[in-house]
Amino acid sequence: MNRDFIGALLQLNAEKNIPREQLVATLADAIQSAYRRTAPGNENVYVDVDPDSGRFNAYRAMVVVDDIEDETMEFTVDDATKYKKDAKVGDLIKIADLDASSFGRIHAQMATQLVRQRLREVEREQVFGQYAQRESEIITGTVSRVEPRGVILDVGRAEAILPTTDQSVTEHYRIGQHVKAYVLEVRRTTKGPLIYVSRTHKNFLRRLFELEVPEIHAGTVEIKAIAREAGSRSKVAVSSRQEGLDPVGATVGQRGGRVQAVVAELGGEKIDIIPWHEDPAVFVANALSPATVVNVTIDEENRIANVTVPERMLSLAIGREGQNARLAAKLTGWRIDIRSDQAAPRSDASAPDEGAAADVVAEAVETAATDEQPVAEAAAAVAPQAEQLTEEPAAAGAKPKRTRTKKPDVAETEPVAAEVTAEAVAETADGAKPKRTRKKAEPATETTEPAKAKATRKKAAAAVEAES
Repeated sequence: MNRDFIGALLQLNAEKNIPREQLVATLADAIQSAYRRTAPGNENVYVDVDPDSGRFNAYRAMVVVDDIEDETMEFTVDDATKYKKDAKVGDLIKIADLDASSFGRIHAQMATQLVRQRLREVEREQVFGQYAQRESEIITGTVSRVEPRGVILDVGRAEAILPTTDQSVTEHYRIGQHVKAYVLEVRRTTKGPLIYVSRTHKNFLRRLFELEVPEIHAGTVEIKAIAREAGSRSKVAVSSRQEGLDPVGATVGQRGGRVQAVVAELGGEKIDIIPWHEDPAVFVANALSPATVVNVTIDEENRIANVTVPERMLSLAIGREGQNARLAAKLTGWRIDIRSDQAAPRSDASAPDEGAAADVVAEAVETAATDEQPVAEAAAAVAPQAEQLTEEPAAAGAKPKRTRTKKPDVAETEPVAAEVTAEAVAETADGAKPKRTRKKAEPATETTEPAKAKATRKKAAAAVEAES
């Protein structure tokens, strides 16, 4: 072996970024293995390589032990003193040198294969160590191909896999596109390191803010919590460690420049920056932004936050398909129940109106029964009073449920009478709303015609006869 071969190995070292000492050790190990495999009885052969001259020295050596288990590799202290006077247990004692001419063509071929194999192993280990240190960080790669299992990214000395489950539904990738991704895991395989990356992980959003916001990278502004639905919306809670520094303003940046850079990287995903607070009630109210919160009641035992919002803010607090409330619950770690401030007064105010209307109807029915007034006329007289009672607003300003009593149509040709059953009358006596039934009456005949109308018609007939 000469210096040209060593120069070639050093050039390989520069290309593969393998340390020179490790490369020389790999070469010595390969030559030693070639000696031991080509001939029996060479188990005690060792090789040293001079990195300056490129020469190697092959020799036989044995290990000094107290009790011999393998006579070809070990000997006692007494035997070792013949070769080295101060030998002690554990020393490797050289007993003979091997001639360099004994390293023939077969040894060289085997050593070459072993060197290549060892170099590949060393390169895989080095690449694995390089990317294993970058777990939980962002790497940039180029899309090399798109497969059913995911997108394959070229990240330099290895390839990364972006699975379909870790891709945003709103993003599409093309060959040659530069993509940033969050390193989830680096696995060791026989073909080299396997890198799994993600663009939907919440820590991907955290690392992007660290890149864009110097205060977050320096630690003066801290990201306390993140709730994310990739491709749609995210909420980020921030706090300041420096007095007088606005964490929300520092994160958003001048005219929203910092947060807009993150939004552009995420393909237009909406991001809400929330000020963190140690008081759970205040934090929950901030998390429901942009909705305005009237009151928050905290149940520490069940970890439930009961939130009251204005009526006009109810839909905004809940969000589309409950997204705003869902993200707020993930961000705060509390179960959030949202109610309108007008929900309770409305239910209370509607009850007295309905009871008053029921009382008026019951009173009218009793009057009709005692005065022998037709039921249809009694219902027509009661209708305006009942309608007025049901339309009066509640004292608290809520809009009560309105009920209308339809006026029956009274006509001589086709009269329709509204009959109130005995059961409805009994229910009104208990204060409940009467049950009304409509029944079509039979056509009016002489037997069913009211007595008053019959007397009036007789008087009119008598007057006509007198004139004639």
